[in-house]
Amino acid sequence: MKSYKVGILGACGMVGGTMLQVLRERDLPISELYLFDVAAVAGKTFDFKGKTVTVEESTLDIFDRGIDICLFAVDSPISKKYAPIAAEKGCVVVDNSSEWRMDDSVPLVVPEVNGDDIFKNKGIVASPNCSTIQALVAINPLHKAFGIKRVIYSTYQSVAGAGMAGIEDLRRTNNGEKPQCFPYPIAGNVIPRIDVFDETGYTGEETKMIKETRKILHEPNMRVTATTVRVPVEIGHSESINLEFEKPFELDEVRKILQNAPGVILQDNPAKEGYPTPKLIAGTDEVYVGRIRRDFSADNALNIWVVADNVRKGAATNAVQIAERLIKGA
Repeated sequence: MKSYKVGILGACGMVGGTMLQVLRERDLPISELYLFDVAAVAGKTFDFKGKTVTVEESTLDIFDRGIDICLFAVDSPISKKYAPIAAEKGCVVVDNSSEWRMDDSVPLVVPEVNGDDIFKNKGIVASPNCSTIQALVAINPLHKAFGIKRVIYSTYQSVAGAGMAGIEDLRRTNNGEKPQCFPYPIAGNVIPRIDVFDETGYTGEETKMIKETRKILHEPNMRVTATTVRVPVEIGHSESINLEFEKPFELDEVRKILQNAPGVILQDNPAKEGYPTPKLIAGTDEVYVGRIRRDFSADNALNIWVVADNVRKGAATNAVQIAERLIKGA
């Protein structure tokens, strides 16, 4: 099997560091690993499978060395600057920012859902928003079986979605200090705003979930709405998802489909307190589904509860899975 030169841009951040950890855990055929970040952390070293890898400063010529795949864990402006250069040099970028997600020429991919779209890339593959990833791993197999007419997302998102600044704000406000990341103290609170509000009253996070769901499922007219909320949890997003289907269903059939769905772990035994919570699933790569029950207020409607580690499956692991699919399909 061919070995690949793989890079991580933004290697010292929360998501970049988790990408490195996921690469350590998975058996990708990597011949050389390159780590890039800002000058302030250049020279820092990490172990990768018995070898010491030194972080290099990110410069515009880093892709001149024949890197095959580079995982981007950087903000949109940096991705906008570096990704086209990487693609021009023959490197496939797997980007975790929001910069390329809605670009019609860039595939937006959750491997368990639309993995074949990866091979439509022109040098850039986008990884979706964390809240969208876990939702679609759970609802896609149900969409295939029953056809979704409408989906309503209500999210309970951890502070890790805002990076280390969010985690520090939770710890800070737990100590009674003033918030620096969020508009209000997050400790003992919930904040119904993630990203900025637009003229419709929706936030950026809500709009991302709506548009990304349609793009990934290739359903441009699907009826989707969302309310996204920040909660005082360090890691792990939870979502209450209401689905209205085209076809009738039985709950046992729903459970069987989810039991066999790729990337899903079913935890649905309320009589024995069997349902997923973010604290219990932190550090895992799967999407957990429970609280499965019929919505009696509409025909062919269902409620489910979906939980995942937003730093791993919601970001780092999804990007590594894209890289794995690129390699396997090469």
